[in-house]
Amino acid sequence: MKSTSSKYGSVAVASHWVSAILIFALLGSGFRAASLDESAAKEAILMIHAPLGGAIVLLTLLRLFWWWRVDQKPEPGTADPAWQIFVAKAVHVLFYFAILGMGASGIGLFALSGAGDVVFGAGSGPLPDFADYAPRMPHGLGARLMMALLALHAGAALYHHFIKKDGLLWRMWFGSKG
Repeated sequence: MKSTSSKYGSVAVASHWVSAILIFALLGSGFRAASLDESAAKEAILMIHAPLGGAIVLLTLLRLFWWWRVDQKPEPGTADPAWQIFVAKAVHVLFYFAILGMGASGIGLFALSGAGDVVFGAGSGPLPDFADYAPRMPHGLGARLMMALLALHAGAALYHHFIKKDGLLWRMWFGSKG
């Protein structure tokens, strides 16, 4: 369950890949909802988007607790230049800030706009225009930041796997390969 000095443990691996799936689902559903004008279609998407957003925030908080109190991350696996190690650490920290910031701005949007009542059945009527509420801008910017971070993260993983062929990608997978 715990990580070793050279490989991530099963809890870290599972939380990483579940987080990745949730983030892709959230980005897809969020951009889809933002592109719709019809309230009923947008509501249907937000009925999935909002609980998934809550799930990723909870998973991220559990993940941070896991790293803080239970597990330790493996040592860097390759002799990368200092700037690459710095960028890798910065991308990971920014992921946590982006996820938590997106969660906070999403909750803020629902709370300020009353959309939670409409989406989850306690109220009626069309959804409000989210652009009228302050958390909308950071939520949209956070989504774009998340896409940039995903591109950097996946690009680095693929670079290590296909160019450097150093086995680094296998550290974040189940089993003993690598």
